[in-house]
Amino acid sequence: MTLRAILPRLMLGVAITGLAIWLALNRDSLDPALIESSIRDLGGWAPLAHVGLFALATVFFVPGVIFGLAGGALFGPLWGTVLNLAGATLGASASFLIARYLAADWVRRKAGGRLGQLIAGVEAEGWRFVAFTRLVPLFPFNLLNYALGLTRIPLTHYVLASLVCMAPGTFAYVWLGYAGRKALSGDATAIRYGLFALALLAAVAFLPRLVRRWRGEASLQWIEVDELVGRLADGEDTIIDVRGPDEFNGPLGHISNALNLPVGELPNRLIEIKVPKDKSVILVCRTDKRSANAAALLKDAGFRNVQVLRGGMEQWNRSSFPIKGRNRVGAA
Repeated sequence: MTLRAILPRLMLGVAITGLAIWLALNRDSLDPALIESSIRDLGGWAPLAHVGLFALATVFFVPGVIFGLAGGALFGPLWGTVLNLAGATLGASASFLIARYLAADWVRRKAGGRLGQLIAGVEAEGWRFVAFTRLVPLFPFNLLNYALGLTRIPLTHYVLASLVCMAPGTFAYVWLGYAGRKALSGDATAIRYGLFALALLAAVAFLPRLVRRWRGEASLQWIEVDELVGRLADGEDTIIDVRGPDEFNGPLGHISNALNLPVGELPNRLIEIKVPKDKSVILVCRTDKRSANAAALLKDAGFRNVQVLRGGMEQWNRSSFPIKGRNRVGAA
C-alpha cells in the first residue's frame, strides 16, 4: 500500500486517538447537567443534537451513560429510548466502519495463531456474537465497536443485531434518567420509576445467562427411556453415566453396559470413550442436568451424535426398567 493511501487513514486514526485521550484526561469537565441544559436550550433541534452528540461520544470513547440518562430526563421514556437507541446505533456503526477502514485489511494479513482463531470464531458466529455482547453489560461498549470492525461480520448484521439487543439496556437507562428528573421535581412517583429502572437493569444483567441456557437446552438432542430400551438390544449405542461412582452403584443403580465417567472427570477421560465420533453416545445422570453439561463437553470435543436421556435414572426407575447396582432402595 502506498504512502498516499496510508496517509488519510493514519491522519484519521491519530485525530480520533488524540481527541479520545484529551476527553479522557478532561473527563471531569464533561458535566452531565451542563450537557443536558445545553441540549434543552436548543429547543426544536434538541432531539437531533442529542442523537448527534451521543453518536460522537460513542466514537470518541465518552461513557454513554451520560447521554443515556440525559435522554430519559429530557425526552421521557418513549422518545428518550428512541433517540438514545438511534444515537448509540449510529455511533456504534460509525466506530465499526472507521475500524474497518483503518486497519481491517492489515489485521487480516497479520493475524495468526490464537488471534487468528479468535477472529475466525467471532466471524463464524456473526450476528449471534454481536447480539450476545450487546446483551452483556460487562463488555466495554465503545471499544467493542472498534474491535468488531476488524472482523468480516457484515455491516447489516452488525447494525440490526446491535439495534435490537441494545434496546433493553437503553430502555433501562432512560427510565433511570426519567426517574431522576421526576425526583428532582418533587414527584412522589419517582421512587416507583427508579425501582422499575433498577429492576430493568437487573433483568438486563441476567438476560445473557438466560439466553445461554436457552440456547444450550435448545441445541440438546434428547432420548426418552422407552426409545432407549428398544435400542439396547442393538448394542450400537455407547451409554455413559456421568454420576459419581457412589451413585452409579447406589440406590438408583445403573443401566447395563453403561460406562461410568463422572462429569467432573470427563474432560480428562475422553480417550476412554471407544466409539467413532459419528456414532451415538447417550448420556445419563440422576435427572438430566449433569448429562446436559456433559453433552456440551462432548460436542466441543468433536462428538457429533450426542443424546441426553430425559429424566435420567429417576425416570428409568419410575418406568421399572432393568437396572444393575447394589439395590433399588430409595428409587423415585
